[in-house]
Amino acid sequence: MNYARPDGLQAACRVTIQQAAHLKSKYGITVAEREGLIAAQGGVCVICPSARPEHVDHDHGTGRVRGVLCFGCDAALGQFKDRPDAIGRAAAYVEGNPWKPTLAAPGVYRLPS
Repeated sequence: MNYARPDGLQAACRVTIQQAAHLKSKYGITVAEREGLIAAQGGVCVICPSARPEHVDHDHGTGRVRGVLCFGCDAALGQFKDRPDAIGRAAAYVEGNPWKPTLAAPGVYRLPS
């Protein structure tokens, strides 16, 4: 209790309350549900399984929560705009498979499937 503050709360308590409100308003889940997702994932990011998951990931089209990711993996999905085709090409590139588009017409390329 902090009697010097009008709400009587310590800074850490206010942050916890704000985080809970953010999870509920943006993703429709509680802190306990987020912690349950993290536990179901084994306490690690589901993409890189080495970092602590802290960022709720959701489908921007449907709003459905997919899981909890580390900052780097969440940011990477955001950079790829959740496009599986782009993510697949990036994975192939990293694995050493060059991107080879097919020329469909002059100046028009068809992406590999």
